[in-house]
Amino acid sequence: MQKIDEIENLVKIISKLPGLGPKSAKRIVLKLINNREELIKPMAKVLADVYRNISRCKICGTLKSNSIECSYSSCEMIDNKYDKICVVENISDQWSIESSNIYKGYFHILGGTISSAGQNKEDLLVSSLVERVKKDSIKEVILATSATVEGQTTAYYIQDSLKNLDIKISKLAQGLPVGGEIESLDDGTLYSAFKNRTGLEEDSD
Repeated sequence: MQKIDEIENLVKIISKLPGLGPKSAKRIVLKLINNREELIKPMAKVLADVYRNISRCKICGTLKSNSIECSYSSCEMIDNKYDKICVVENISDQWSIESSNIYKGYFHILGGTISSAGQNKEDLLVSSLVERVKKDSIKEVILATSATVEGQTTAYYIQDSLKNLDIKISKLAQGLPVGGEIESLDDGTLYSAFKNRTGLEEDSD
């Protein structure tokens, strides 16, 4: 088979997507090429639009249109006012919780964990979380980080950063398996984890 650089490069890029390897990437590329008018052309436009117009909010960490300004005083992406914030590691965690309709409140997406590859404490949006708690009259912060060593280490760091504020700090409890990641949990497990969340005041020594 003739080696075509454009195809090889596309296979390499697609194989970097979660859950895909070289074989799956090759099948996807063939599907795209065989349906170039229905798939490649519109996909190229949509990807270009996303690249130009979508970014991550520097305050709360969620995805937003570049036409929306990031501001502590008001968030154009949220219509309702809440008194609690759910802190998660990644946007996929936010989407999983939102789709379950278990939780009604603000989200704060850290962008990873302290110990994850290439992540330092300074890279996470912890300082902006503290500012949001102060400015939005937040009464409860729910730590919904994964039950992994990295997730729990990050949760302890956030708890310590919030310790001087007069708020309730809770974490997801029963139903969250050790080593489990939020985005992989089913709705029933998430419901149990939120319903049985526990306060951390007793652990703040």
